[in-house]
Amino acid sequence: MMKILMFSVREDEQAAVKHWSGLHPEFQVDTNTVPLTEDTVDLVKGYDGIVVQQHLPIDAPAIYQKLHAYGIKQLTLRITGYEIVNLKLAAENHLVVTNVPAYSPRSVSELVLAHVMYLVRHLGIAHANGKQQDFRWIGIEANEIHNLTIGIIGAGKIGSAVARIFRALGSAVIAADPIHRPELGDTLTYTDHKTVYQTADIVTMHTPLTDETMHMIDADVFKMMKPSAFFINASRGPVVVADDLVAALENHEIAGAGIDTIEGDSKIFSQDWRGKALNNAPLEKLLTMPNVSVSPHVGFYTDAAVDNMVEIALDDVRTILNGEKSLHAITE
Repeated sequence: MMKILMFSVREDEQAAVKHWSGLHPEFQVDTNTVPLTEDTVDLVKGYDGIVVQQHLPIDAPAIYQKLHAYGIKQLTLRITGYEIVNLKLAAENHLVVTNVPAYSPRSVSELVLAHVMYLVRHLGIAHANGKQQDFRWIGIEANEIHNLTIGIIGAGKIGSAVARIFRALGSAVIAADPIHRPELGDTLTYTDHKTVYQTADIVTMHTPLTDETMHMIDADVFKMMKPSAFFINASRGPVVVADDLVAALENHEIAGAGIDTIEGDSKIFSQDWRGKALNNAPLEKLLTMPNVSVSPHVGFYTDAAVDNMVEIALDDVRTILNGEKSLHAITE
């Protein structure tokens, strides 16, 4: 019987793990609640495969060297973002790295819709006023969604799901993406980044984090946007210069923002910080703004998505351990 060890498993993932194990009795799947680090890598000894989900970087050479020494042939992530992995070290130690490129695209797209509706209807401002018993309508007249143009940066599996939701609501949808998918011809119109920034009433980010996308949204981009526009980031935190986002809001260069991720959130989100300093000045500022909606990186967090992430990751391990090639392998 082959043995798989899953790191950092949450309670809500256990049902999916049990279900997969029942379908594949030739595998023993064990779980723990710790991330893969230099201090925990020795837990892998005696296992044939591993699955990881964490925001903490896997950057120490000793981790990769020990995985190879223990006979591990893969490093499977049950998340989409793979920037936590040093792909060069993985290759040097003969580890196939895989991720879950698409779990439930609707999970993220529905959260984007929630942020947009909250912002467009000025619910944060109305709520802040209401707490002061100010129930006047001044400043909270809203646009209707079907009259707005949605601009998508990155129209892959998630971005295209976002496009379909807003197109179904009657919005015009434009997108900037190097790959033009014919099947989206009746859903969106492809254009360039500058046109999206200058034209869209909602700009929503759905790009991976790469050297090219790191800090791609900065002060210059916010200055291109309409002062009435809303900005949404449900992709990766570091694609946005957080201080520039705060400045754009303070200077009324944009009307508001919906943030599911922000640079540095791996040390904060999913944890209880009540009564403690966040040590993340941009996030602390955004949390005080009534025209900003913040969610703690939960775009993926639906029942369907959790099940998919566990099952796809475990399927990838099984595929590689059986000597086959995973469709989700990542290379430099």
